[in-house]
Amino acid sequence: MRLSRYFLPVLKETPGEAQVVSHQLMLRAGMIRQTAAGIYAWLPLGLRVLRKIEQIVREEQDNAGAVELLMPTIQSAELWKQSGRYDAYGPEMLRITDRHDREMLFSPTAEELFTTIFANGVKSYRDLPRILYQIQWKFRDEIRPRFGVMRGREFLMKDAYSFDPDLAAARHSYNRMFIAYLRTFARMGLHAIPMRADTGPIGGDLSHEFIVLAPTGESDVFYHSNWKAARDTTVDADDATALQTYVDRLNTDYAATDEKRDQGLEAEAGDALKQSRGIEVGQIFYFGTKYSAAMGLSVQGADGTAIVPHMGSYGIGVSRLMGAIVEASHDKDGIVWPDAVAPYKVALINLRADDASCLAAADAMYDRLTAAGVEVLYDDRDERGGAKFATADLIGVPWQVVIGPKGVGARTVEVKRRGAGTRDEMTVEAAVAKLA
Repeated sequence: MRLSRYFLPVLKETPGEAQVVSHQLMLRAGMIRQTAAGIYAWLPLGLRVLRKIEQIVREEQDNAGAVELLMPTIQSAELWKQSGRYDAYGPEMLRITDRHDREMLFSPTAEELFTTIFANGVKSYRDLPRILYQIQWKFRDEIRPRFGVMRGREFLMKDAYSFDPDLAAARHSYNRMFIAYLRTFARMGLHAIPMRADTGPIGGDLSHEFIVLAPTGESDVFYHSNWKAARDTTVDADDATALQTYVDRLNTDYAATDEKRDQGLEAEAGDALKQSRGIEVGQIFYFGTKYSAAMGLSVQGADGTAIVPHMGSYGIGVSRLMGAIVEASHDKDGIVWPDAVAPYKVALINLRADDASCLAAADAMYDRLTAAGVEVLYDDRDERGGAKFATADLIGVPWQVVIGPKGVGARTVEVKRRGAGTRDEMTVEAAVAKLA
């Protein structure tokens, strides 16, 4: 993509309403714009990152055996009254009435709807187990939306729901999603710590939240230094016993947010106790038959008796993850995107757009990289070099390829790694080979 034809409204100054680093940088980098309190438009650069995060989430859900579908954002209030959550959920739920005076709501989550759809499509124990998921927009009417996409009112979320014949099978589904979450965050270059959590309005008695370590995160996190080695252990997700042992081992490694600290366990950890800031990016729940019983879901068992499936739900804040990645990966000059989610792989910078030889060399490099399948954002604007470098650093593309008059004659370019700051002079051919 040529920057001269792109829509990238970068800002030189930090907007006054932005309180946290991710909000500041995402606004300055032209990735989002606020349209109402806690509601954002996703501009082209931001949308590219959002789609890449979404795809990683999708691939790991698919690998865990989940099946994707898509539910509507607007739900009938009758479903929520049937489960008993309509009045219990609170003012965060956006309640609306249609032209026929029917009570509706903008989905904050979808346990009731998924349960109803599943109940209408299954009859036998042979239809279990199943995990269904969607990646869909949600709305929660936060009283004080702040921190940009980290705590907005409208957000993109992956929500999955498991249906199992009994507790043992349900725990296996829960554990499969547990490690799918760890793999998801690791692919994005994030260090995520799972820790026991309250179930809140979702319900049930088993839940874990996943906290990403970030220097400018929203809460304090305390953890034992051995959690990372335990997390990185390879485990067969199809082996229920091995998987349960792995999850149990992780749960023995101390980790807690500030409000749930255990002074005794911290004293036992001694020098192994570490502290950081963190951001919650996902939460998983097991809640038994709470929704299946309320919504009339049952199937015929092998002996002919009715089985009420056990359920769990599993959420990842897809749009929130984007803010978390920026909080975890930035420097004084801007964002430093991990390769897997970067909007483009290469920022191609022509230092002299008014020089015919530089222009020809930059155009040729753009064509060669594009033909090799490399995603390139080509800064072909008639701007000074300093402005182009500032833009490239701000938006955080992992590699920069710089073409200037000195290198044109020698057929060399400068290749810079954004995160490490390393710079290397190399031939055009070597640069294409390296980046492709």
